[in-house]
Amino acid sequence: MTGWRRTSSLRPSNSALTTALCTAVCASLIGGCGVLPGDSGGAREPITVMTFAPEETQATNMAGMPAMAGAYARWINSRGGINGRELKVITCNEHNTPVGAGDCARKAVTANAVAVVGSYSQHGRAFMAPLETAGIPFIGGYGVSDEEFQSTLSYPVNGGQPVLLAGNGRQLARDCERVSLVRPDTVAGDTMPVLLNSGLVAGKRTEAADVRAAEDAGDYSAKAREALREAGADPSLPGVIGSAAATERAAKGCVTAVLGERTETFFDSFRRVQKDLQKVRISSVLGSVSQGLVNRTGGKEGPFEGAYVTGWYPVASDPLWEPMRKVISEHAFGDDRIDPADTGIQTTWIAYTVLTDIVRSLGEGDITAPRVAQALDRTTGIDTGGLTPKLSWRYEDMRAVRGFPRIVNGRVTFQVVREGRLVALEKGSRDMTATLEGSPAAR
Repeated sequence: MTGWRRTSSLRPSNSALTTALCTAVCASLIGGCGVLPGDSGGAREPITVMTFAPEETQATNMAGMPAMAGAYARWINSRGGINGRELKVITCNEHNTPVGAGDCARKAVTANAVAVVGSYSQHGRAFMAPLETAGIPFIGGYGVSDEEFQSTLSYPVNGGQPVLLAGNGRQLARDCERVSLVRPDTVAGDTMPVLLNSGLVAGKRTEAADVRAAEDAGDYSAKAREALREAGADPSLPGVIGSAAATERAAKGCVTAVLGERTETFFDSFRRVQKDLQKVRISSVLGSVSQGLVNRTGGKEGPFEGAYVTGWYPVASDPLWEPMRKVISEHAFGDDRIDPADTGIQTTWIAYTVLTDIVRSLGEGDITAPRVAQALDRTTGIDTGGLTPKLSWRYEDMRAVRGFPRIVNGRVTFQVVREGRLVALEKGSRDMTATLEGSPAAR
């Protein structure tokens, strides 16, 4: 047992026994068995946090994020916990619904969680309201809901969908004269063209063609034809293959698809439609395209060879990820839900790195949600081992991006699929903050 050792074989006096018994009885009557809240004596209470994500749904599933949270807890507890306290992680299936997201948040409140960490949900309004009411900070969400960049109790570790799309536009501007964006025909999808176009315009290109698609379709052949036509390779024209003009036009065209898990379905349809046409460059963002998807679809012989991909973090093969990989190897016990190349897993790792740093800064006192939030508000920079810039969420760290003021990390990495592997297209990262500040959405 940590913190206790025997110094004598003498038996305690009757007076000491009486005092101990009275203390135990009083504690039982007031607060039940165990250590009272705020009691600094005896065994110290664990630090309880929650990680939630959708699992077993027909749309997006992120089961690896709660699994990674569990592996992190096993690792940190094997090292004595945080400041000698056990890290207790509770998980929740968000079901990809507003009701599920709200239920998970209320479960965190009931469990007296001091933070929700490394979680995924599109339903920010449903989960942030209960957390705000209870004063529970939300650390390192995936970045798919607007509320994650608006709530004063949200502490994002990446720039979410806004910086990915702005970055994707900037990456495509390198080589593409015409771009088609295939995106969900949803309210959330309606912001995507504006964000992508901010990057294209910054790169001196025209705005992308907006191709709206159902987010749960089983076939996207019609949308693939539309995207190809808008990008300059018209599948309705016979004999286009071999035409010098068509070849030149198609070579300067690009199709980018951001459909989450349905991106694979789209590019499967796209490959069939494009088979007899001049090839255009394809693209997406990490989260919609991953190394696992590239592997499943044929690697270097598959449709993603040569594709441009925009991400938040260094490529998965970067040595900076080695500490995370070591934890997964030693504490995930072969859990196949945990893919170290997955951005959800990576975000969860970074989010728990932030939590650990903040809790350590609080020292030996009680660890409560308000204290954690206050420490996050005051930190001058948390080091994530080079995976992100130093992170801080003070007022002076906020950005003038309309609708997304809490983007404190606007960096993206440009990647490309070469020989079946996602590799860096250029060294380092690019900051998309100024691009977003100058976009029409920020005015």
